[in-house]
Amino acid sequence: IGDVVSRFQRLQGKNVMQPMGWDAFGLPAENAAIKNKTAPAKWTYENIDYMRTQLKQLGFGYDWDREIATCHPEYYKWEQWFFTKLYEKGLVYKKMSTVNWDPVDQTVLANEQVIDGRGWRSGAVVEQKEIPQWFIKITDYAQELLDDLDKLEDWPEQVKTMQRNWIGRSEGLDIEFKRTDNNETFSVYTTRPDTFMGVTYLAVAGAHPIAQEAAKNSDAVARFVEECKNTKVAEADMATMEKKGIATGFFATHPLTGEQVPIWVANFVLMHYGSGAVMAVPAHDQRDYEFATAYGLDIKQVIAPAAGSELEVNLKDEAFTEKGVLVNSGEFDG
Repeated sequence: IGDVVSRFQRLQGKNVMQPMGWDAFGLPAENAAIKNKTAPAKWTYENIDYMRTQLKQLGFGYDWDREIATCHPEYYKWEQWFFTKLYEKGLVYKKMSTVNWDPVDQTVLANEQVIDGRGWRSGAVVEQKEIPQWFIKITDYAQELLDDLDKLEDWPEQVKTMQRNWIGRSEGLDIEFKRTDNNETFSVYTTRPDTFMGVTYLAVAGAHPIAQEAAKNSDAVARFVEECKNTKVAEADMATMEKKGIATGFFATHPLTGEQVPIWVANFVLMHYGSGAVMAVPAHDQRDYEFATAYGLDIKQVIAPAAGSELEVNLKDEAFTEKGVLVNSGEFDG
């Protein structure tokens, strides 16, 4: 389709640059070379030659004078230069992160490269693995990137939605809870601090230190944590999958009410989102509601429709997720 667009634009009298590049530098190429008992360089360049011949035979209008390959030093030296400039400006950092791990290709996959729980290239069952990763501080430019997305004309809305999700701008608070058994504090992230008084349980990711500690004390928790490693993390999958969890046996103290709140491991909590722990308010979040209903956890209403509103609250069937006024929140009511 790219060649069709290129030829059409040329017929409109436009100058069109249509180069060709080969993404040929990584563990998949090395693994393929090992499998075929040859050197990675020989394997890679022979494949490039073969594909180039095919493309020329098909008559595609690529500008072969502008051909690049990511395995050429002339190319990747500029990647290295660019990375060092970002590093010097403090725009890259390294931290532990849970990733989609392909055990066959021995590499990290994007969510879009995981098809039905398997790697798109190898077909292996993808695992959730925590490894050190480099990150670019896209969040420093999140609002600018989001604003400029709206300036893109004729872009499919689906593509712009994916871009917004990748940018991942989120406004919320980190709130510290203290465990009742050892007084250690840990942070939870929430985008709805107004519902704080309605917290009835906390949920952590399988890779969270609390989950890992609980797994040492319980075979059932250990099995569930292992299951979480193979949980799909693509947004579409997370939205539709069955929400499952298991109690850790640990509790935390609510900072304002002093109530003991149970800590659960849940398959819908991701270690790379916030702190890997979330506060659950089942009365006012549908996901939390479904989880609480499934496991018999408390549901406490703390938001009610404002005076004169036609909205109704029916917690027997669903969460009330609209904004309103605080109730059952002591001095914060209103």
